[in-house]
Parts: sequence; structure tokens; C-alpha cells
Amino acid sequence: MNVTSKTDCGPDSSAANRWAALSVLFIASFMNLIDVSIVNVALPQIQADTRATPTQLEWIAAIYVLALAVGLLPCGRFGDVFGRRRMFVWGLMGFTLSSAICGLAPDVVSLIVARALKGIAAAMMVPQVLAIAHVIFRPEERSRVFGMFGTVSSLAVVAGPIIGGALISADIGGLGWRLAFLVNIPLGLAALIGTRLFVPELDTDTRTRPDWIGTALFSIAAVLLVLPLIEGRALGWPWWCFAAIAVSGPVAFGFMVYERRRSAAGQSALMPPGLLANAPYLRRLGLVTLFFSGIPGLFLVLAVFLQSGFGLTALQSGLVTTPFPVGVMLTSMTTERFGNHYLSLRIAAGAALLVIGMIWLRFAIRSTGVELNPYAFTPPLLICGFGMGAAVMSLFQVTMSSVEPQDAGAGSGALQAFQQIGAALGIAIAGSIFFGLLGRGGLEASDDAAPRFVHAAATATHYSIAVFATLAVLVGVSALSAGKDTK
Repeated sequence: MNVTSKTDCGPDSSAANRWAALSVLFIASFMNLIDVSIVNVALPQIQADTRATPTQLEWIAAIYVLALAVGLLPCGRFGDVFGRRRMFVWGLMGFTLSSAICGLAPDVVSLIVARALKGIAAAMMVPQVLAIAHVIFRPEERSRVFGMFGTVSSLAVVAGPIIGGALISADIGGLGWRLAFLVNIPLGLAALIGTRLFVPELDTDTRTRPDWIGTALFSIAAVLLVLPLIEGRALGWPWWCFAAIAVSGPVAFGFMVYERRRSAAGQSALMPPGLLANAPYLRRLGLVTLFFSGIPGLFLVLAVFLQSGFGLTALQSGLVTTPFPVGVMLTSMTTERFGNHYLSLRIAAGAALLVIGMIWLRFAIRSTGVELNPYAFTPPLLICGFGMGAAVMSLFQVTMSSVEPQDAGAGSGALQAFQQIGAALGIAIAGSIFFGLLGRGGLEASDDAAPRFVHAAATATHYSIAVFATLAVLVGVSALSAGKDTK
């Protein structure tokens, strides 16, 4: 491979530089993750301020993860081509600027557009995090890095609802929900300074060229799948929604065929041949998509359920859901000690805990009367957090373990792209169930509001229960039949 190197940035670099660089990368991940959780607690306030429709609320949440999903795979590959540090910096700058635009948006349409731009910027930034860490750390250090990544991710998810709820409730300067987006500006500036000081330049492949056709095919397939799921309910499920979903499969297949032919012809591909021929890696991408479709939509539902249905403030809503990320953080810190051992069993056990927690959560929602008991949600959300913490980083580790260093950007980008596609699907499916069952009353308060919100939210949990039960069975049977953990 013909490469150009600007700085000694490999595993032989000083340990202090590697860990300082990792701290900067974690700030970027923290920004991305708190943005997702903050926007959930901000949605009811946004709806009250802008009179957004239920479909527009779904778009505020989903457009970010959809843009992120569409951009992650190509931007991960662009990092291999143009330089991972360069793409990381561009993404940081775009993320910080678009956060300011979100905070200053004059109406809901402007906010949705700004959220889309923010998702694209995040797509430039996020895949470089794992790709850079994958290259600059030694193999024996990577399990610790992945464990720390899980801990930092958990802290971000814990901090997001609390920080967002506190800022929105404080209403500093009359900015209200806008502070949930403006908080990213100081974090982004700090990360840009840290990148300049600590993150090294990495080798790039000077022969690789962007795969624009592959990028277009991948993007079209993702949009054809997610767009009708979000818009279908509001439009009464016209025929084109079903047609778009049906066409997304052939377009995705065409993408795979095109990538294989491009690789066979010796041209650089969005999905390198090593990844396309890696059957375990491709299967795990499917598991990643399914796994991450089970959580984000449910937390959107819970935020609206708690605030619009039962009048909690943004801060109170964030505190009610805090046991979930606390459970994730505690379990991530514990399972870090296992390193690369028992990965498949940890995924299966985590999925099983999520099933138990989700069933309990459904019972807590169903048991809610006119008055809400917030403490009833603590045990099931904590158990769900334990399950998430046990499974998520093990799933990341086992998926990335078969990726060669030269394809780390594409491998990381694909993993996180399918993670976000799963999140967008989950938001679309759970949102469609929830808002569809609210009926004509919608989000408006009324005498019968509580029963409507209870029924809609409890029913929305069915999807998550089915997802994690399927994962527990599939991965558990596979691990037990193998008789050992597989990488």
C-alpha cells in the first residue's frame, strides 16, 4: 500500500500522547451522545414553543440519526482516504456550528434542517473516533480502550437528560430548550483545541479514491427504508410508502453487487473487499442494527409520556430515566475486567436482562393511574441499563475484532452506520405505534389524556421486547452451540 505519513502515531508513540489523544476523542463522542439524549427531554418544550406536530417531533429526533447513518459509512472511508484527523476536525467544526444554528432556529422546519446538517457533521466526526483509537493503541490495550469508551458513553447518556433538563428548566436568558443545543459550543471548542495539541496525523492511502456511486446507493437504500416509516402514519400509509420499503432491499443488494465488482476491478470501494468477504462481520452488522433499534424510540416515547402525558418538567423527566444510563455505566465498568472473554455470552445475557427490564417497564406503565409514581420506573430502567451495559461494548468488540487496521475507518463507519440505521428504525417504529395510538387527542391535555398515554406507551414497548428476546435467543443459542466464545 502506498501511504504517506506525517507523524509517528502508531502504537509505539508515547503512552502519554495516546491517552491524551483518547481524551479528546472521548469529548467528541460525549458531544454526539448527549445530543441524542438531550433532544429527547427537550421535545415536549419544543412542541409547546413551536406547535410542532407529532410527525415533526419524530423528524427532529430521527433526521439526526438518519443523516448520521447515511454519512457514517462514506465518511468512515473518507477518513481512510483524506486523513482521519482532518475528517475529525471538519466534523467537529461542523457539529459545533450546526449546534449554534439549532439553538437559534426560528421555527421547527429550520430546526429540522439544522439537525440534518448536524447529523452530517457528526458522521464526519464519529467514525474517526474508533478508527483513530484502533490504530494508535496496541492490541493488548484495545479491550481497555473499548471498556473506557463504554464508560464514557454511559456517562454521556447519564449526563444528557440531567444537563438538558436542568438547562431547560433553568430557562437562562429565556432560551429554554435552545440551551440543549447551545451547550455543545464550549465542548466543541475545547475538543478543537485538544485535537490540535494531541491528536496525531495518521497514514493515508494515496491510491484510494472516493466511491461516489456506492455512497449514493447506500444513502438511497437507507432513506427508502426509514422515510416511509416516519411519514407513513401521518399520511395514512399511501402506496408509495410500501413501495419505497420494498425497493430499499433491491437497492441495498445492488450496492453490495456494485461494491464487489468495483473491488474485483481493482478500484477503491466504499466497503473494502475484506469487509464484504467477512461473513462474521456482516452478520454482526445485522445484530447491531437490530440491537440498536430497541432503545432510542422507546426513550423518545418515555420523554413525551412523562412530560406531555403527566406534566413532569424536563429535569424531572431526565431524572426519572437516569437509572437506565446509571445501570449502563456500572455494568460497563464491571465487564471491562473480562476483556475479550465471553463476548457472545455477555451479549446474550445483556439481551435477556433487557427483555426482563422491558416487561417490567411495560407493567410499570400499565399500572400508572391518573397520578404518576416516578419511583416505579427505577427498577425496570436499572435492569435495562444493566443489560445494555453488558451487551453493547461486547457487541462493538466482537464486531470490530475481525477488521484489519487499514480498513478500520470503513469498519468503524459501517458499524456505527448500521447502529444509527437501527436507531432511526426504532424511532420510526416506536413513534408510529405511540403517536398512532394517542388518537385524535394527540399531545393535547384532556380529561382522558392519562389513559391514552398509558395505553400508547405500554404498547410501544412491545417492539423492544420482541427485539431483545430475538437477540437473546439467536446469540445465546449460537454461543452455547459453539461451546466457547467466538470472536
